[in-house]
Amino acid sequence: MSLIRHMLVGLLLGAASLGFVSQAWAEHGAETHGSQDVSYKPDVTFTLRTSIADGKLVFIGDHGDEVNPDLKVPEGAVVQINLINGDGATHDIAVPEFKAHSDQIAGKNAATAIVFRAVKNGTFEYLCTLPGHKAAGMVGKVIVGEPSTEIKTQAPQIAHDPSQVGTPVGKRGPGKVTVDLLTTEVEGRLGDNSTYRFWTFNNKVPGPFVRARAGDTVTVNVTNAKDSTHIHSIDLHAVTGPGGGAAVTQVPPGQTKSFTFKAQHPGLFVYHCATPMVAQHITNGMYGMILIEPEGGLPKVDHEFYVMQGELYTAERHGASGLQEFSLEKLLAENPEHVMFNGSMDALTKIYSMESKVGDTVRIFFGVGGPNLTSSFHIIGEVFDKVYDQASLTSKPLTDVQTTLVPPGGATMVEFKTDYPGRYLLVDHALSRVEKGVGGFLTVKGKADQTLFHSDEAIDPNSGH
Repeated sequence: MSLIRHMLVGLLLGAASLGFVSQAWAEHGAETHGSQDVSYKPDVTFTLRTSIADGKLVFIGDHGDEVNPDLKVPEGAVVQINLINGDGATHDIAVPEFKAHSDQIAGKNAATAIVFRAVKNGTFEYLCTLPGHKAAGMVGKVIVGEPSTEIKTQAPQIAHDPSQVGTPVGKRGPGKVTVDLLTTEVEGRLGDNSTYRFWTFNNKVPGPFVRARAGDTVTVNVTNAKDSTHIHSIDLHAVTGPGGGAAVTQVPPGQTKSFTFKAQHPGLFVYHCATPMVAQHITNGMYGMILIEPEGGLPKVDHEFYVMQGELYTAERHGASGLQEFSLEKLLAENPEHVMFNGSMDALTKIYSMESKVGDTVRIFFGVGGPNLTSSFHIIGEVFDKVYDQASLTSKPLTDVQTTLVPPGGATMVEFKTDYPGRYLLVDHALSRVEKGVGGFLTVKGKADQTLFHSDEAIDPNSGH
């Protein structure tokens, strides 16, 4: 930044404290949209700081805790946004709709600002315009006036709670197990401002976590809701039989079909709808997992979690508001707009909390519904003590694993001890997919062992860094 720019920024931020901003600012990088008066007195002033949080580049709000805050202003107001560099990288800030664009700033505590008049009602973006920074997370909303509601705010929550894993079989002998599944088609919440017409088992994505043991006789009852518009079915990869059960469970709306199978193979298996076109039924949310425990059950751990990765192919771009429509073209091209854990963009970052304590043992049942992408499952800042590759529970587990591959229609079981407090990020290490929504938090609480990790820099236990 030039000396002149430093002086202008200093003058601007100083003037802001007195409630006065010169129109001359527009001549040095930040255009103003509206009145051509000689000077402006801002009606609303915001101060944002650049930062890194949860693996993303972000803007932090005035109070130091809100990421990419909504900036709400009256229509017609003169708005000033101050930007302070908090991470040392090069950034700028812009509100393209109002032709407001700052110069770039580099180095910690460098500052700039934009001033504009909010001349029309609606919701508009503020963002960093450097290549890749918006995709990395530097984007928020300027809300002018009272915009009309963009979507139904009461859309059902279809994301599956990762802590709902059923009851371990323990040391019981073989028995009879009944599984009742209801297939539904429901418009549910995808993100804060978007919905999708999901097809589900039991109104959740993924469907219920089914638990049995080797030697059990399992009866599966599939009922298709009366208001469904499609036939649905189920194929369980744990089943030895025609179509994994799909051959006898093509269920029209309002009907029920059943079958019984013997659980012969211990393991963690995916199930899904297998009605043509199968990939469409799966991407819409019709997948889940069944755990067939070995004789004697699994060793006890402190926490078990159920996580599945899936993808959605929508006509609208990722981040669009409103009801998202299915795109057959993108499905066939294997080009999803959304990749997610447990059914929604923020199921494991905002809706549900996965927690552990220092010294606890954690087991994650992880599967990929797909229908197309292979996952490189990884937890940033953790190492898997054990990985049951391909979810084989009768093979010797791999040890000390950083990232494990899980194909669509496949699964794995990982175990590890949580040794150090902090917030750890679950990802598919094909990291571009994080920008499409796939991520989750595991929060570890407790006392830090400085012999394991220490730094001279202050660490926010909720930052993931």
